[in-house]
Amino acid sequence: MSAYRDGDKVVVMLPSRLSKAEEEQWIATILERLAERERRRRPSDSDLEARALELSRRHLGGRAVPTSVRWVSNQRTRWGSCTPDDGTIRLSTRLRGMPSWVVDYVLVHELAHLLIPGHGADFWELVGHYPKTERARGYLEGVAAAEHLPHEDAADAPDANDYGVAG
Repeated sequence: MSAYRDGDKVVVMLPSRLSKAEEEQWIATILERLAERERRRRPSDSDLEARALELSRRHLGGRAVPTSVRWVSNQRTRWGSCTPDDGTIRLSTRLRGMPSWVVDYVLVHELAHLLIPGHGADFWELVGHYPKTERARGYLEGVAAAEHLPHEDAADAPDANDYGVAG
C-alpha cells in the first residue's frame, strides 16, 4: 500500500484482494496519515510560534521569547530573520516541506538572535545547544548549492559558500 500526491490529487495504491470495506478503511487511514505528515511539515504560524517556545525552553533555557513567529514569502536569500528590537522572527516559506529538524534548527538560530544579535563565538555556542545544528546546516548548504548548480556540468558550479549560506 502506498500513497503520493500528484498535483492536487492523492493517488492511493492498494492490493486488489481487499474488499470494498477494507479499501475504504485503508484509504481513510492513509489520507489521515498523509494529512498529519503534511501538517507536521507545513505548520501554521501559531504552530510555528508554539514550536519556537518549546525549542527555546528545551535548548535555550526558555530565555528567548519571541513576540511573533511567522512564515514569509519574500525571503529569497535567507532561511529566516529576526528583529531583536521587537522580538519578531520570520521564516522563509522555502523551508516548508523540509524535515522538521531543519526548521527547528532555523528557529533555534533565530531565537538565539533574540539573545545575541551577531554571529560571534558566543552565538554559535548557544545555537550549538540544538543537537542537530551541524546536520541541519549541511542540509541547508546542500539545498542552497543545488538551487544554483547548472544541470549540465556540476564541475563548473561555484562552491556553496559563494551563496552566503550561514546556518
